[in-house]
Amino acid sequence: TALVVRFLTKRFIGDYEANTGALYSRKFTIDGEQISLQVQDTPFVSLEDDTDSICCQEQINRSIYWADGFVFVYSITDYESYRVLRPLHQHIRRIHPNANIPLLLMANKGDLLRARQVSSKEGLQLAGELGGSYHEVSARENCEGVHEAFQQLCQELSRIISSCNGEKRRGLHLVRPKSPNMQDLKRRLKQALTSKGKSATTL
Repeated sequence: TALVVRFLTKRFIGDYEANTGALYSRKFTIDGEQISLQVQDTPFVSLEDDTDSICCQEQINRSIYWADGFVFVYSITDYESYRVLRPLHQHIRRIHPNANIPLLLMANKGDLLRARQVSSKEGLQLAGELGGSYHEVSARENCEGVHEAFQQLCQELSRIISSCNGEKRRGLHLVRPKSPNMQDLKRRLKQALTSKGKSATTL
């Protein structure tokens, strides 16, 4: 959630409501052409006990069906968040076995190097294995790095969609969600700022 908020608003707030899988929409100009981007902030994915299989909510499966690109996020301070990405990628490939789908691998919390559990080398290796680009960022401290990573993914998506003459991948029958939710994001930001202000006053 922190990375999505950074990308869409350029702001960072440390405390968020529990991830409810909200959908946000923004318009961007890529290579002189305006595109409409929808970002689905999906709930957390975890591994099933003592296995390499993922525990996937139905909402995530629906998002996988309609998505044109994927952002895989893990924390450099949490090896388990890194370990879940290979099984998640395999799950996506079972749904889209032949599709050319851009993938962005983002290693977050790059400002917490002393607590690092996943090396940059491991991140780069995984990105190469999955066929995606790799960015190590800090949602807290590096707005430019987050925006650059998402911008690169948007450019790749734009090229692929243009080469397909704007046609959606065939064989997918699930409809995209219809309610982009920037208003909800603004509300959440306002609530977080207000609660921070109240906490500061009480101290």
